[in-house]
Amino acid sequence: MSDLYKTAVIGDSASVSGFAALGLSVFHETDADKISKLINKLASGGFGVIYITEPAAALVSDTIKKYRSRKLPSIVLIPAIEGNTGEGMRGVHEAVEKAVGSDILN
Repeated sequence: MSDLYKTAVIGDSASVSGFAALGLSVFHETDADKISKLINKLASGGFGVIYITEPAAALVSDTIKKYRSRKLPSIVLIPAIEGNTGEGMRGVHEAVEKAVGSDILN
């Protein structure tokens, strides 16, 4: 028997509402303090993956850094409706480079 983890999405309403149709737990939040507390709560509450919009992630970068060295939860940046800063893709490149020794995505 394997452990099942939940998946959450955090960000502004317009960017994350559609994820509810996929069965993900959706949190409409744009306040830095509330986002930080929410991430900590989700991390201790059985969530294995937390998707967060790039603008929301920018507000809580210290909280996200705290979880980078941990196995769970995996915090993945996604673009918001208003645009993509490129931070999420940079994170994917860094993770791939760390895992395989070179950036094979370029």
